[in-house]
Amino acid sequence: MKVIKNYLYNAGYQILLMIVPVITVPYVSRVLGPKASGINSYTNSWVTFFAMFAQLGIILYGNREIAYHRDNRKERSVCFWEIEALQLMTTTTSLIVYLLCVYLFSSTFKEYFIYQSLWILGAGVDISWYFMGLEDFKKTVTRNSVVKIISIILTFILIKNSQQLSDYILLLGFAQLVGNLTLWPYLRNSISKVPLSSLRPFSHFYPALWLFIPTITTQVYVVVNRLMLGKMSSQNSLGEFDYADKIVKLVLAVVTSIGTVMLPHVANSFANGNKEAVRNGLYKSFEFVTSVSIPLMFGIMAISKKFAPWFLGNAYKETGNIMIFESFIIVFIAWSSVTGTQYLIPVKRVHEYTISVTVGALINILLNFVLIKFYGAIGAAITTSISELIVAMVQLFYVKKDIKLTVLFKSTWKYIISGLVLFIIVRVICNHIRMTIISLCFEVLIGIIVYLLGLIMLKAPILVELRKILTLKNN
Repeated sequence: MKVIKNYLYNAGYQILLMIVPVITVPYVSRVLGPKASGINSYTNSWVTFFAMFAQLGIILYGNREIAYHRDNRKERSVCFWEIEALQLMTTTTSLIVYLLCVYLFSSTFKEYFIYQSLWILGAGVDISWYFMGLEDFKKTVTRNSVVKIISIILTFILIKNSQQLSDYILLLGFAQLVGNLTLWPYLRNSISKVPLSSLRPFSHFYPALWLFIPTITTQVYVVVNRLMLGKMSSQNSLGEFDYADKIVKLVLAVVTSIGTVMLPHVANSFANGNKEAVRNGLYKSFEFVTSVSIPLMFGIMAISKKFAPWFLGNAYKETGNIMIFESFIIVFIAWSSVTGTQYLIPVKRVHEYTISVTVGALINILLNFVLIKFYGAIGAAITTSISELIVAMVQLFYVKKDIKLTVLFKSTWKYIISGLVLFIIVRVICNHIRMTIISLCFEVLIGIIVYLLGLIMLKAPILVELRKILTLKNN
């Protein structure tokens, strides 16, 4: 039940993250105006890059290591202070390099770049990985949600015109920093004091770096996607692809949030030598993400053509077509989140995980040269889907000696058939009624009912697991 509760906490937060842009973007874009919004986006994209180096894969690594040692308070305490000491050192280094770059190379927007540095400071005191390792997602999710809601309220109260860009940047930066600091008081009863002389923070540097490499590789090919599309096609195509990508990945986050929850659970089972629990957890998790990701994929395909111009504006009709081709990644990334985040990383097979991501990145770049040239933004979407499929296939190849692939995919056809029926019915409805918030909710409800009926008729295994959970809850 703990895993289920943690998933619901995490999935709930991902849904909040989906709702926030719907609430704030229309207001902020109008109040700040295109120029100020562009400056914020530009300066924040650079600081995000440095903040990523400040954390150096520690979110994943710290999560896993705390899970390994969580049953021994002394070992857990040493582990925490060593990793946090390393995080403070990498953050300090990143901040110094960032500020040097700002003073040496930035002739414009220097003030805004300096204000954005609060995000790097926030990264240095982020200890959410510790509570994730303990499988205590309630604290991190509740904290993040409260901070997010307060920052939204303050945005509406304090930000009134384009001259307040500095205030807006400082507001978001302080929200991140203060939000991360609010977790520290919870440490008092969880860890012990450790002599400084006994700490060996650099022993964690290379393992954390190995987890950082696939992270930065993924970020690089996401950026390269956009750079190649902007260079080989038009800026309009880039904008259309960018929004399609964001919408699809917002939906995807609801599925992949299970990976963050399962990582410490699997890592702890692995540390205790319970390999059978690791395998069973993987089978159940794969069944779950397959059963959820397939209807989400077909659902987006069914409504995207009408949803995109309704939500974004008539200028974004092509975004709907792009979403259809990119929606496949919801399933492929869901699968790789199980084999990669929930298996290869917890059982210390990071090298294989890195290879899979690197192969996907190389395939992505090579295919872009061909598909973007002939098909523009749709070509970039097809490339993204193919590269994510390759990542999943490579990871499946690496786990096939430990995990039976026939068991993993035994019931997948049931979810695909139910999803196809969902797609046909919702697509027909969508084509015959005007897109409104009410009709959208109606189509989602019909899709859920149709899909569940399909699972019941085909006796999908996920229903058995759901029945077990409900029985346990009632008892």
